[in-house]
Amino acid sequence: MPDRKKMFNDASKAAGGAFSVFSGIKEEIGAIVKGRVDEILSTLHLVRREEFEIISEIASRTRSAQEKLEEQVEQLEKRLNQLEGRSDHNDSSTSN
Repeated sequence: MPDRKKMFNDASKAAGGAFSVFSGIKEEIGAIVKGRVDEILSTLHLVRREEFEIISEIASRTRSAQEKLEEQVEQLEKRLNQLEGRSDHNDSSTSN
């Protein structure tokens, strides 16, 4: 019986050691794969999600600002046309 207990104890230690080794190998492989994926992505000129979201937000703000400026220009053009219309009307009435 003591031989069996020692055998199970040794097997348990071996399994624990193997688990540690495999865990270390898994982490190392994960790091290697991540490095390779990063290399491949950089050669494809892709952007990370965070960068894309930042640029999307900037584009959205720019679009909104452009729309506001277009409205302001339209209002200023209307105002200018009104003023020019009055000016033309005044000029024609004084020239008669």
